[in-house]
Amino acid sequence: MLYTSILIGIGLSMDAFSLSILYGTLSFSKKKILLLSSFVGLFHFLMPLLGYMFGSYLFSYLAINTHALVGAILGIIAIEMLLSVKKEEQLTNLTTISSLLLFAFTVSIDSFSVGIGLSGLTDQILMSALIYALLSGMFTLLGLSIGKNLNRLFGKLSTIVGAMILLILSIYYFFS
Repeated sequence: MLYTSILIGIGLSMDAFSLSILYGTLSFSKKKILLLSSFVGLFHFLMPLLGYMFGSYLFSYLAINTHALVGAILGIIAIEMLLSVKKEEQLTNLTTISSLLLFAFTVSIDSFSVGIGLSGLTDQILMSALIYALLSGMFTLLGLSIGKNLNRLFGKLSTIVGAMILLILSIYYFFS
């Protein structure tokens, strides 16, 4: 199940990566790049844990097939990512701590949804959340660092790749 957590982590990180490539064109300072990457990683750690707690509470009252739920959640996230490719991104200036936190929160919301069905994927909840955090922080750092040169080349492609990974996992879990 480690490889599944890694694949989901990569899929979840692609949203942050594609936006980071876009924001990388603004030439942030090294301090801001490290701070934003850390915030994204932190939120990708906390959001699945919060989702897991919510899901555990929900599952204690409802009899739900967790594999089908995980499949549905991953499918919805994948479709949302694919639909977002057509949208033109509006760059807002990330000058304050609150704007950095808001960016990190918005690219991490999908991790909450994954957390809801996380118990259907693995017993290693903390390890999965840590994998998501490390991968999303690294992909954000990478995207911000190389954004100026690669935005036109890989911005939307990375979102499509992430969505495809989640869609494949969605089908697998929905029908397993």
